Amino acid sequence: MKARHRRAALIAAGVASVALVCAFVLNAFRANVMFFVGPSELASHTSSRVRLGGLVVPGSLVRDADQRTVRFVVADQRASIPVVFEGALPDLFREGSGVVAQGKVGSDGRFHADEVLAKHDEKYQPPQAAQALREARR
Repeated sequence: MKARHRRAALIAAGVASVALVCAFVLNAFRANVMFFVGPSELASHTSSRVRLGGLVVPGSLVRDADQRTVRFVVADQRASIPVVFEGALPDLFREGSGVVAQGKVGSDGRFHADEVLAKHDEKYQPPQAAQALREARR
């Protein structure tokens, strides 16, 4: 085998190796990608896990008798969807505030969340810091 052919074979093997590594990395990214959608965009993502973002509709929060299952409605400007969550809600969770729920749309048309995150505005301060500021103003 000539040196030229050997060099071409090594370059081809290197390119094939890099392509294989890129394929593995892209496959891993695709498996872990989770889209962030609002209630009005949710219809196009019903078969995959997504993060649903929006505002909790005031008056929609209902706790089941077991106090573990929570039902509420998340809405944006155009649509709303009922959400079912089983677990403890975050401390910042309130009706009328922003929320991000991670899960999947079930066959019943409800969004079944396995994680709920409460959003806060940029003015948020931990309770201890707010208390310290109030005391400093006095």
